[in-house]
Amino acid sequence: MNVVEPVEYRLEDQIGFKLRLAYQKHAEIFVSMQPEVTPTQFAAMIKLKECGLLSQNHLGRLIAMDAATTKGVIDRLRKKGLVQTEPSTTDLRRLDVSLTAEGLAFIAAAVPVAHRISAATTLNLSKADAAKLLALLDRL
Repeated sequence: MNVVEPVEYRLEDQIGFKLRLAYQKHAEIFVSMQPEVTPTQFAAMIKLKECGLLSQNHLGRLIAMDAATTKGVIDRLRKKGLVQTEPSTTDLRRLDVSLTAEGLAFIAAAVPVAHRISAATTLNLSKADAAKLLALLDRL
């Protein structure tokens, strides 16, 4: 009978663990520099700025969020006055979402901060390494 020796598994060497630590660092930097919204709320607003009016469901798909999470994000942004929702004129089952004037103004002020957040997140990397990291993450 062959006995299989267990393969060593070190948590600290695993991609998922390292990605989670990197995201936690990024989220901490984001909250310290942009406390008005969460990274997920910011992603939704940026995509609305880029695309204009979107159904809530389509917006969620574009930023890789499930329907329940998207609804919560939009509800919180609506309460802050940054987005508005209205029933779709073409499909009554859909809820359309767009930025308010306040939301557009917020994004205009927040984008330079977001660039600083990204720079702070990759502070320990050279520009070439940061670009390579982004390219590698795209490949995942």
